[in-house]
Amino acid sequence: MKKNIQLQLLPSEVSNAAIIRSHISEAIGEKESRVNGFNIIKRSIDARSRQPKIILTVEAFIDEPFQPRTIQTIHFPDTGKSLHSVIIVGAGPAGLFAALRLIQCGIRPIIIERGKNVRARRRDLALLNKEGQINPESNYCFGEGGAGTYSDGKLYTRSTKRGSVERILNLFVQFGADENILSEAHPHIGTNKLPSIISAMREQIETSGGKLLFEKKLSALLIENNQIVSVTSSDGDTLPAQAVILATGHSARDIFHLLDHHKILIEAKPFALGVRIEHPQELIDSVQYHKVPGNVTGKDQWSFLPPASYSLVEQINERGVFSFCMCPGGIIAPASTSPGELVVNGWSPSKRNNPFANSGIVVNIEEKDLNAFSKFGALAGVHFQAEVEKKAYELGGGKFVAPAQRMADFVDNRLSADLPSCSYLPGIHSTSIKKVLPHFVGESLAKAFKTFGKKLKGYYTNEAVIVATESRTSSPVRIPRDHEKLHHPQVLNLFPCGEGAGYAGGIVSAAMDGEKIANAIAKKFGQPIPPAIDKNHSF
Repeated sequence: MKKNIQLQLLPSEVSNAAIIRSHISEAIGEKESRVNGFNIIKRSIDARSRQPKIILTVEAFIDEPFQPRTIQTIHFPDTGKSLHSVIIVGAGPAGLFAALRLIQCGIRPIIIERGKNVRARRRDLALLNKEGQINPESNYCFGEGGAGTYSDGKLYTRSTKRGSVERILNLFVQFGADENILSEAHPHIGTNKLPSIISAMREQIETSGGKLLFEKKLSALLIENNQIVSVTSSDGDTLPAQAVILATGHSARDIFHLLDHHKILIEAKPFALGVRIEHPQELIDSVQYHKVPGNVTGKDQWSFLPPASYSLVEQINERGVFSFCMCPGGIIAPASTSPGELVVNGWSPSKRNNPFANSGIVVNIEEKDLNAFSKFGALAGVHFQAEVEKKAYELGGGKFVAPAQRMADFVDNRLSADLPSCSYLPGIHSTSIKKVLPHFVGESLAKAFKTFGKKLKGYYTNEAVIVATESRTSSPVRIPRDHEKLHHPQVLNLFPCGEGAGYAGGIVSAAMDGEKIANAIAKKFGQPIPPAIDKNHSF
């Protein structure tokens, strides 16, 4: 028989199959010889006690032949001669997964992407990091794979209503991700590995008859009788459109302005804004794993554990303050998209082996906070973000050097005489972060840091550095769509999608939303919709 069993193991035991088999035998009260094998279904860490434990859920094979876990390979047909094609604006996770799903449904996707492919994009990132020169069309947010390609590759989501997380992870493995993402409680690919996976997806799209056109920024829409007839790119090319998926991400402000110009309904929505904070990773490990910093001898239990992460949330003056995109063993990166505006984000390589841990710590921004920008209507939040980002750039001194301050100095309104080492490559400059942020954001953060220090002993320290500003946590705009058919209520073949439209928050949720939109379009065209996962051949 097959049986799912939950086990508690020491960190040193997890990689030893014989020990796991012994634990299974003990858990079911049967001889070890009856256990013919096992598959790991889920792995997580319980670090609440002094001795961290690894929690494994395994599929054990008792008195029957062992069947290793297999990965389903999804077939993509040739759509080169399809009667139907769809324009997808944006090659981030929403756009790419929409394209792959359209191909499965027999529909040809044509992706137009304002940025460059992943290889050419690296050169622009190097110029930004080393020289402080930004390409507004090719940066950490824009280009093949979208913002997700160079911001960590976290593959977990709190929302499972949009679609199949199992399918999304399966596809990542099919295109080159490590199989361990199928069992980790918080799967992560790593920024160093994502580019090759994104390239493999592009190759599949092109092999199946689709197109991916780079350096094609959407600049105009031709709309007749409540339908988009064609789209035009900034280089003057015009493409006819049967349907358009708008998957441009949360930083494509020009798209919000374009829709507003066409009087296509958009709505302001809540978002969050704050800073990115960086601690020594060893300090976070000591806090989370109850470990004495520097006290490591040989192969102790801590050496088998991954770099620790954290998740924090607090209500401060009836306003949410929370951690966002925590990156253990990570790097703070310049995520700006325009000259003169400074935005930071975080990412980690696959091994998470850098000496720092960083996380966004952000404050909820509500409609009442945007009153000073009310003249901009639905774009009020966009202008609010931009004003903060301009202050950050100015106080950093230019070339995307970031304003920074030690944590306790920030709370006590004291300018930092010096700053600790920091992973942010353009560099940091000591200044008062509260001069960058709106007053209520700065005060909320100051109170939250002290409270977080009580939750995680040692977290509140002047060895931590605050870097401004973390302002692109989500889109400040929602592009409305019909609840069932998913098209825009005014433009019936325009399908808002992903983070930029306000329907996702991360790689997995954006990918699932892209597939959801693709299914809606297939239904509109009368095309068959294959099952998300073939349960007979699933992993």
